[in-house]
Amino acid sequence: MDVIAEDSRPRAAGSPFALAPGHRVLVVGGAGGIGSAIAQAFADAGCEVVATGVDDAALAASTLKPAAHLRLTTLDVTRDDDVARLAGELDGLQTLVNCAGILARFKEFEVATFQRVLDVNLTGTFRLCTACKPLLAAHGEAGGSIVNIASMNAFAALPWIPAYCASKGGVVMLTKSLALAWAAEGIRVNAVAPGYVETPINAEGRQDAAHYERIRARIPQGRWAQPTDIAGSALFLASPAAQYMTGTVLAVDGGFLAG
Repeated sequence: MDVIAEDSRPRAAGSPFALAPGHRVLVVGGAGGIGSAIAQAFADAGCEVVATGVDDAALAASTLKPAAHLRLTTLDVTRDDDVARLAGELDGLQTLVNCAGILARFKEFEVATFQRVLDVNLTGTFRLCTACKPLLAAHGEAGGSIVNIASMNAFAALPWIPAYCASKGGVVMLTKSLALAWAAEGIRVNAVAPGYVETPINAEGRQDAAHYERIRARIPQGRWAQPTDIAGSALFLASPAAQYMTGTVLAVDGGFLAG
């Protein structure tokens, strides 16, 4: 991965929220809606970022552009060999963000579709965590960090996406379990649970104006989130300011779950 000179990186000296120059981040699913906002936020903070998409078409559709400290690469999180290949290519890693996810509205009652959603959203997250663990543990007490992207639907279910809800509930408990298992090795494992965010994954559902408005009216802040609304939480969880946080799930939902 290309390295850029320290004096060209934005930074806030002495800030507990600042990530050190050269901080390396892998954003799995970073070519997607929320993932691209997260990848861009880390890149803007001066980190060296690798962002993935499932195939060349996903990379071509991404709003991210390759730069000196930001590159795009393909990764199929359902393939053990592909995950091992990417982990082997990384020259060190401080932060892993697991953001690859799919859903299939009204189709998740089919067993094959149910299993596919779980394989991407839950098992894929586990594959990346275990593959990247040696890289993250190499920092000892300085610590590596995992940020998993869960969902509000881990806590508030919807009837037409049972696999998605189950997978995101699994991501929450996987986060907590790995936080306990790996704390002694200096690895912090946290998650962000976004609420309703305007992304390609829910574009079909948002075409129903009544559905869109019903949800908007239910959100205390009065609007659906944009992907950039989620990115800051991932950045915070990876920063020194969150060094005593592990096993935590941050709801970023405009207040939806509050009442």
